[in-house]
Amino acid sequence: PYHKNHEYYEILLEISRILNTGLDMETLSICVRLCEQGINPEALSSVIKELRKATEALKVEIHMFTHSE
Repeated sequence: PYHKNHEYYEILLEISRILNTGLDMETLSICVRLCEQGINPEALSSVIKELRKATEALKVEIHMFTHSE
């Protein structure tokens, strides 16, 4: 069971890398579990994209703030 489960996630991770999703193994496994629990994959994808945008915007703000002094 563990071996097959691990192999399954390794294949998913490789597909994720090919698609350039930027997801690591932990994040990918969380996403899979959420989808298995009934979360809409498209909605999950939208949330991840929005979180990335917000994170990048915050990084820019922090950079501007720390380099303005």
